[in-house]
Amino acid sequence: MVSGRTRPARFELDVATQVRSIRTSSDTDSLSVEHLEIMKLCRRALSVAEVAAYLGAPLIVVKVLLSDLIQRGDVITRDPSRTVEVPDRNLLQMVLEGVRGL
Repeated sequence: MVSGRTRPARFELDVATQVRSIRTSSDTDSLSVEHLEIMKLCRRALSVAEVAAYLGAPLIVVKVLLSDLIQRGDVITRDPSRTVEVPDRNLLQMVLEGVRGL
């Protein structure tokens, strides 16, 4: 499945890292069944842990397979800890009014 490799190529993947496949015109004939299954699973964003669970494969194996796909440009990743969500303005207004009422 991973040809004896025990570490991902160059990519640090956390279990919460979001992975999503992208449409590419790259040759898929050289990919393993597991690579193709990952690409199919990741049509919607999934965490690395979710991919491992769906495949029923050890986490390190999935990280190695994902690093192959990242290197080829078949999948993209996003670190969920770096996403910024803008707070709702109405919620902030209610908090401000609550603080003023103290």
